[in-house]
Amino acid sequence: MGVIEVNRAIEAVWRIESGRVIAALAALVRDVGWAEELAQDALVAALEQWPRDGVPANPGAWLTAVGKRRAIDGIRRRQVQDRKVAELGHDLGDETFTPDFDAAFEERIDDDLLRLIFTACHPVLTPQARAALTLRMIGGLKTEEIARAFLVPEPTMAQRITRAKKTLADAKVPFEVPGVAERGERLASVLEVIYLIFNEGYAATAGDDWMRPALCEDALRLARVLQRLMPDEPEVHGLAALLEVQASRTQTRTDANGEPVLLMEQDRRRWDRLLIRRGLDALELARAGDGPAGSYTLQAEIAACHARARTPEETDWTRIAASYAELARVAPSPVVELNRAVAVSFADGPAAGLEVARALVDEPALARYHLLPTVIGDLLAKLGRYDEAAAEFTRAAELTGNERERALLRDRAADCARGVPPTR
Repeated sequence: MGVIEVNRAIEAVWRIESGRVIAALAALVRDVGWAEELAQDALVAALEQWPRDGVPANPGAWLTAVGKRRAIDGIRRRQVQDRKVAELGHDLGDETFTPDFDAAFEERIDDDLLRLIFTACHPVLTPQARAALTLRMIGGLKTEEIARAFLVPEPTMAQRITRAKKTLADAKVPFEVPGVAERGERLASVLEVIYLIFNEGYAATAGDDWMRPALCEDALRLARVLQRLMPDEPEVHGLAALLEVQASRTQTRTDANGEPVLLMEQDRRRWDRLLIRRGLDALELARAGDGPAGSYTLQAEIAACHARARTPEETDWTRIAASYAELARVAPSPVVELNRAVAVSFADGPAAGLEVARALVDEPALARYHLLPTVIGDLLAKLGRYDEAAAEFTRAAELTGNERERALLRDRAADCARGVPPTR
């Protein structure tokens, strides 16, 4: 394997393993900011050694081991916590770099990741900072990707993450899952973090891949862990239901060449019925209480409408549009309203949907959101207004950071420029 291939492998490993590595290191050093620094040091070591020695069999355990060794060195330099140095040194061995960390690394991962999320979601941080910091640490996302998820400029997000880590360190926030009394106030931001991690995996905001399945798997596993931890919280089950149903489509969202396959064109026979069943069961738990449905439960109900339809024609778009209207009341958002526009277009026709979408063109939060011109372009094309649609698809292609999505949008623009409906 050449240097370029190894470097690509390292980048892929970092995407998959960074959250696990940081969580494992934070469990030892009890400082999430320092844990991320140690993980970054381990990444630098990988960039130096793997091109020469090859990618190890368990790269995550290798990175964790290097991070632990850096922790020992740092503690020794600071001449503090002699007992912790001895304990870490015993774990690693003093002379050789040959221990097998695989079992311990896999055994504690769920608990460590959950501790890391609750720590990053501490009330000492703003809600936006909590979600951004956890995406950075758990998902291994770049700052620009997190900025795109929050629809804010990259410098703003970089500053937010830096301040968040400093705030946690200054406040000496413990690395732990909080007690029952404190758990509830952090729950909303924890759910948001898991949701955003899943979304980044389900529809990658940047790079060459349409999806990052490892992020979806991490988010789904965390949602299931949270269900076990907080079984009496309806929105925990609502989020789990949403992610289970969404994940059921993973294998059908790309073709054999990795090209995107949109929802209405997917082979529904290949949707994972086990995940759908799990999602519907979780939705029942979310709806078991007497209170009104929360935002994740409402989104799960929308996803369930698609899951229950064996063909696109069977989809209950009227019910979906009504659910989006309720969601817009519970959790107002321009993105929710854009999704409602799509549902309205199927329920009442493209002209009705276009009217809803057009009302969002001056919304500041959507100024650089590529899905707004994408939706408008789709609806214009359905109305036969191909020149206008081509312009919208071209603008959408300029805004997206995902290479495969950009190619799809350019193909649509080219079709419309020729005066024909988009072929994909």
